[in-house]
Amino acid sequence: MPIYINYWFWLIGVSLLVFALERIWTWRKEQKVLRKGIWQDLFWLVFNGHFLGLLLAMVTGEIIHALNTFLHNAGLPLPESLALAAAWPLWVQFVAFFIVKDFVEWNIHRMLHRVPWLWEFHKLHHSIEELDWIGNFRFHWGEVIVYKTLSYLPLIIFGVDGTVVLVIAVIGTLVQDLNHANMPISWGPFRYILNSPKMHVWHHDVEMHGKGGQNFGIVLSVWDWLFNTVYWPEDRERPEKIGFAGMEHYPRGLFERFIWPIRFRKMK
Repeated sequence: MPIYINYWFWLIGVSLLVFALERIWTWRKEQKVLRKGIWQDLFWLVFNGHFLGLLLAMVTGEIIHALNTFLHNAGLPLPESLALAAAWPLWVQFVAFFIVKDFVEWNIHRMLHRVPWLWEFHKLHHSIEELDWIGNFRFHWGEVIVYKTLSYLPLIIFGVDGTVVLVIAVIGTLVQDLNHANMPISWGPFRYILNSPKMHVWHHDVEMHGKGGQNFGIVLSVWDWLFNTVYWPEDRERPEKIGFAGMEHYPRGLFERFIWPIRFRKMK
């Protein structure tokens, strides 16, 4: 299998590219390259990007088989058999799948902030105190399961070409790396379409400016503008502090963070 059709090849390449761009075009000059918490973020990058992916592939394979068996016995069509977009030209598949996937994930992101038990998973991502490219990968394994579970049915019915899926995944990684990067990018007039570091930094503001927060965009910012969940003040360049209220009570150790949502529910 050619290396360039492997997501890990692009993950490493994109990460190195954004890391280099941060060194060339730095926003917060005082922020160190080896800032606090970077080694934990490296763990989450490797664990979520590789080991969790392998585990989910094994587990979800069995779950999907059971689901398909149930649907077949009930006389219902299998989700992947619909393949709504399979006959479309690749560029149409790309546009449709890209937009639908981003909108679905924008809604999941809002849920992670607004549903209390889901927020306990998402807290890990917001525990970062200095944003940079690798901060994009600080997210809890439970959050990955939430995204995969809630986005499965809406997205599998498209049946898009594997190359389209890979290209969209690479674009998503690039834009999200940039969104968390220590770079002064706003995209100018394209800010109403595309997310950016200067917009996303306000998502990490310790102060909430809407129900559950603000600026939930993943790749596209258009959903926040359309549904009035934007907070981007013109008179301030960035928040005074990023994180979340009560973060002083959130564990700092890797293992404690790994099991936090489960432990938190037992404590209640």
